[in-house]
Amino acid sequence: MFSHITIGSNDLDAAVVFYDAVLSTLGLFKAPLMEGGETVGWCWAVPAQPVPCFYVVKPYDEQPATTGNGSMVAFNANSSDAVDAAYAAGIQRGGQSEGEPGARVQYGPGYYGAYLRDLEGNKLHIVYRASL
Repeated sequence: MFSHITIGSNDLDAAVVFYDAVLSTLGLFKAPLMEGGETVGWCWAVPAQPVPCFYVVKPYDEQPATTGNGSMVAFNANSSDAVDAAYAAGIQRGGQSEGEPGARVQYGPGYYGAYLRDLEGNKLHIVYRASL
């Protein structure tokens, strides 16, 4: 369906700490994105599966990174406990709550999710769909 999702960061060091805490709870591994011998970003993916990939990078045009109004990245979790763990890790690393973990019956039976914003203000959704 898609190859990758990329978001920009104004503080790559802080972003990698935040995202590694959140995404490692979902079983994703991290790898550096190198350009000319310099780390310009990080990628998280499923082990032994290079795509899809989630990138956090320094903006290529060297302008400040900004958030998109109405934009959101959603990550699958394999259980409601994994949703809880990812959300807690994000909050502990400075993320802001946009909706605590819980059932979201309006989205269908067995839908469980949480919403938070990263350090730059990007909106994230962690979701478990028990009915799938």
